[in-house]
Amino acid sequence: MAMAENERELRTLARTGSDSMRGLRRRPRVAETLIQTFLFICGAISILTTVGIVYELGKESLLFFTRRQWEQTNKPLAEDIEADRTAFEVSTSGKPLPVGELIRIGEEIMRVQLVEGGTVTVERGVRGTTATAHRAGLEIQAAQDVTLVEFFGRTEWNPQIGKFGIWALVNATLITSAVALSVSLPLGLGVAIYLSEYATEKARATLKPIMEVLAGVPTVVYGYFALTFMTPLLRTLLGTRTVEIYNTASAGIVMGILILPLVSSMSEDALSAVPNSLREAAYALGATKLETAIKVVVPAAFSGLTAAVIVAASRAIGETMIVAIAAGAGPNFTFNPFKAAETMTGHIVRISGGDLSYNSLDYNSIFAIGLMLFVMTLTLNIVSQHIVRRFREEYE
Repeated sequence: MAMAENERELRTLARTGSDSMRGLRRRPRVAETLIQTFLFICGAISILTTVGIVYELGKESLLFFTRRQWEQTNKPLAEDIEADRTAFEVSTSGKPLPVGELIRIGEEIMRVQLVEGGTVTVERGVRGTTATAHRAGLEIQAAQDVTLVEFFGRTEWNPQIGKFGIWALVNATLITSAVALSVSLPLGLGVAIYLSEYATEKARATLKPIMEVLAGVPTVVYGYFALTFMTPLLRTLLGTRTVEIYNTASAGIVMGILILPLVSSMSEDALSAVPNSLREAAYALGATKLETAIKVVVPAAFSGLTAAVIVAASRAIGETMIVAIAAGAGPNFTFNPFKAAETMTGHIVRISGGDLSYNSLDYNSIFAIGLMLFVMTLTLNIVSQHIVRRFREEYE
C-alpha cells in the first residue's frame, strides 16, 4: 500500500516538473535576434574589408613582380619609320639598347637584333603586337623585369629609369619614425606618470582632454607647422648648411608631437590599471612616490606600455601628410636626418597626385610599396601581441 502511494507521488512530481520545464522553455526574442544579427554583420564587414585590402594589395603587387614593366630610355626615334621597316635611326642620347632585349614604341613591341652606332635593327611586332608606322620623336621604352632580389637588394628607387631598390624609401620612413618616437616616448611616458601618480582628479580631468586636443589637429596643419616653424628653428640652431629646407628631422619631431597624445593616453590607462595595493605596499616599505612610480608601477604596467609604443610606431610609419610636406620629394638613401628624403607614404602621395595611367609602371609600384607598409605594420602588431602575452601581469 505504501509503495503504491509512493509511486503515485513520484508520478505527480514528474508530471509537475515536466509542466514546469515547459514553462521555462526559451521564448523567441525577435529584438535580441535582430541585434545579434546586426552585430554579426558588423564583424563580418570589418573582416571582409581587411581581407579585401590584403587581396587587392597582393594582387596588384604580384603583377608588379611578375608582369613585364616598361621604363623610359630617353632615346627617341630620329626619323619616321614605316610598318615594314626593320632598321632605323635613333637618338644617340639616353640609355643604350641591349641586343636581344625587348623595346616598345607606342603599343608595338620589338626585339633588338643589332645596334650599330645610331642605327638599330629590330624584329617588328613581337609578343602579338601589330607593326605600325611611327613618327620621329616618339620615345623608345625598354622592357624591365622587377625581381625580389632587386627590390630588397638595392638602395635606389626610380622606376622610370629601372631603379627598384625599396630601401631608399624604407630608410627614410624608419628615420622619421625613430625621431618621432624619440620625442613622443619620453614626453608621453612623463605625462602619463604625472597624470597617474601625481595629478589630482581635477587636474587629470582638465589636462587629459587638453592633451587629446592635439590628436584632433589635421595632419596637413602639422605638416606646414614642420615646414614653416620647426625647419627654420633647426636651421637657426644648427646652421643653414647643416639642415636642409626639407629634412626628415623636422618632420619626425612634429610627428612625435602628433602621436604624443596617443602615447600618453594609452600609457596613463596602463598605469592606472595597476592595483593600488602595490603602491600601498611600496609606501609601507618606505619608498617615495617617485620610487614607487618608477620601480613598481611602471614595471607592473610594462605590457600595456609596450602596446602603446608599438601602436605609436605603427601610427608614425603610416603618417602621410607631415612627411609629404616637410621631409622631401625625392628618394634619397641617407642616414642624416637633416637631409631631404622621401618616405614610403610621401612617395605614394607624390606620384599618385599626378596623371597616372592604369597598369603603368608607377601605378603598379604604388601597390608594392603599400604591401611593404602593410607587412611592416603587421609585423609590429604581431610583436606587440607577443610581448603583451609574454609580460602581462594578472592581479586578483
